[in-house]
Amino acid sequence: MRFVNSAIFLVAVLICSSFPAFAQETEAVVVDEVVAQVNDGVITLSRIRREIQNSIDAIVADGKKTKEEAKAEVESKQGELIANIINEELLIQKAKEVGADSDIDALVNQRFAGIMKEQGIKSLDKLFEVMKAQGLDPEEVRANWRRDFIKGNVIQREVTSKIYQNLSGKEIKEYFAANKAKFIKPETVTLSEIFLSFAGRDENEVRAKAKLLVAQAKKTTDFVKLALENSERPDVKSTKGKVGSFPIKELNEKIANPLRGVKQGDTAEPIEIEEGLMILHIDERTIQSTEGVFDEDEVRKQIAYAKAPEATRKFMIDLRKEAYIKINESYRPIVNPILFEEERAAKPEVKKGK
Repeated sequence: MRFVNSAIFLVAVLICSSFPAFAQETEAVVVDEVVAQVNDGVITLSRIRREIQNSIDAIVADGKKTKEEAKAEVESKQGELIANIINEELLIQKAKEVGADSDIDALVNQRFAGIMKEQGIKSLDKLFEVMKAQGLDPEEVRANWRRDFIKGNVIQREVTSKIYQNLSGKEIKEYFAANKAKFIKPETVTLSEIFLSFAGRDENEVRAKAKLLVAQAKKTTDFVKLALENSERPDVKSTKGKVGSFPIKELNEKIANPLRGVKQGDTAEPIEIEEGLMILHIDERTIQSTEGVFDEDEVRKQIAYAKAPEATRKFMIDLRKEAYIKINESYRPIVNPILFEEERAAKPEVKKGK
């Protein structure tokens, strides 16, 4: 959301750094060793090397370690890296099997569109130019996001949603009774916006226009009309300036502070961000509840969230049990202890006879 963190573009950098690229090798490879076979898929040495290099680059880009230190750290965890790739491969294959890989490109495009909107960038080509200037490969970012969405979708479909749906009424009521503090409704604001861009303009003139618009907003009850006539967001005709409801405590301080004390139906003073000015109107303000409010959907979500890590762990164990996984003998000693650690831990210890 725009107001939760204005540095959304940095999220793209972090995501790109956190999830190494899986694009095809650009250089010709004559012989490529198979590190592991996962059902019908293979994990090659070139892919491992590529991921190692991407991980090294991400650590160096973080600025906390030298290239040599990063290289030593990543290479010391090669077994963990290969195990993670095998688990990812299993999730991708499962997603294809159950149809959890559909509509992924639309989600990726929505993320790009969100960044364009936040940064005031008018076209995808221009966004890609900006990304390349910052050292990011847009196609690698796209590939990373696709995999991230696919993995998230299969876990949501096969794990989290099943927990959510299978909860009994008794369990829901007991959880709420024991965790009422989690269901205190926070103070929220529903906002509309007029955005004025600094791009190619005298910034002082933009600031002066913003002040005039705030004065007009305070004299009218039709903020939508003002937004349609003045906001420079490309989607203002469809949104009519509406940007949604947000818990105050989750808003960026740069946004939250000017809204404090502004009443429902009133307009805050202009808020300056890097690309321009935001004029925010409070359509609705709700105060924080004094005690837990029962909302079955929210209770189900909280229970599912609490149970998801253990359920996901068991789901991955089952995926591995059902899969054909063959690891190259050269890598087995460093991969197996990590990949099958939980399976071994779950087996009861067999005492040897005297």
